[in-house]
Amino acid sequence: MHITHIESIRVGEYPDIIWVQVYTDTGIVGLGETWYAATTVEAAIHDHFAPLLVGKDPFAIERHWSNMFRLSDHAGYGGAEMRAISALDIALWDIKGKATGVPVYELLGGKVRDKIRVYATGAPYVGAGELAKELVAVGIVAMKMGPTIVVATPTEGQYLAPKELDRALQPFRDVRQAVGDDIDIANDGHGKWSLPVAIQIAQAMEDLEPMWQEDLMPLLNPDALLQLQQSTRTPVCISERLLSRWQLRPYIENGSARVVMPDLIWTGGISETHKIAVMASAHQLPVAPHDATGPVNIFACAQICMSAPNAMIMEHVRPFFLGWYGDFVEPNLPIVHGWLHAPEEPGIGTRLKAAVRQRQDATLRTTDEMAEKPGLNDEGWQGGEGFSPQMAAEMQDIWRFRKRSAAAPEGKVE
Repeated sequence: MHITHIESIRVGEYPDIIWVQVYTDTGIVGLGETWYAATTVEAAIHDHFAPLLVGKDPFAIERHWSNMFRLSDHAGYGGAEMRAISALDIALWDIKGKATGVPVYELLGGKVRDKIRVYATGAPYVGAGELAKELVAVGIVAMKMGPTIVVATPTEGQYLAPKELDRALQPFRDVRQAVGDDIDIANDGHGKWSLPVAIQIAQAMEDLEPMWQEDLMPLLNPDALLQLQQSTRTPVCISERLLSRWQLRPYIENGSARVVMPDLIWTGGISETHKIAVMASAHQLPVAPHDATGPVNIFACAQICMSAPNAMIMEHVRPFFLGWYGDFVEPNLPIVHGWLHAPEEPGIGTRLKAAVRQRQDATLRTTDEMAEKPGLNDEGWQGGEGFSPQMAAEMQDIWRFRKRSAAAPEGKVE
């Protein structure tokens, strides 16, 4: 089996989402997704990464991930490059699951559970209590909102008057009055506040017993976040703003994070999120994957949630799930009475509807040519000159292995 071509799909109705489909000579197609600045991601996919994958064995996922990351890590751990890697990685796992006839979680060690709780993101300032009643009625046990986000603007997050804080917290009080402790509440600050104000907010909310405080301040300084955690009994959650195990690591190791929330379609796909979950487990921390994007993300996150013992809960935007998701993928998410169930179909468990490619607002781009990228055969090395014969031979062996392990193997049973 080898990759024949790679296709990206954008739609004008949702301009920030981009899907990628990786095609193989066997007819198996892998689906991936990412979100935000879709045209920039499209360029990263086709101008940089797709030529590395065309003609190669889709099963060599770790090799491909390393090659793509090595091509772009000089630009840091985030940006369009990492989002492109994330989408392609999901698609490669989807191919491997479909080819072997099993859901991806079976390839990650197998299930540790059949389902996981979901929480609902988003609430109005007026009517949060009524929404909480609706969520409880359909089995949802947690919700997240961010009423402190907008009040940061006048002072750039440097000052919050007590009366403004009291007003901002009214939706949380409405929820408690409406349903009591029947639902957990998480607060999302969107990284708007300075450390002193973050402490002020966290301490003011403690009597409301939040599930966690997420991004009250920008995730720029692990020591500052530790001060926030030490100031409150509420767990502090690190979020999708940190990309890759390397950015998450100092927050996990110094104790400032009590909940780890990777965004699978931003942080490196299934491969990297699996590693992050393992790293968090070594510190006895739960993972709660992030979502506020497209349907493929949750299908991919389900593979982590079913196979990671330390998965806590899965985010979802209920209006997306009940609304536009069903127009783009089949099947839709297996969320029933507050639980995300393990997808049963091979791969990630869903596919893009055929009609998506035919939409009038769809933009498709395809890459079907392969290329070797300079720098992937040990940067700066042009041959044996200046090396001993033994070292030159060893380097040739390494390079041959790299090409062989990433190429379609001969004689492989399809």
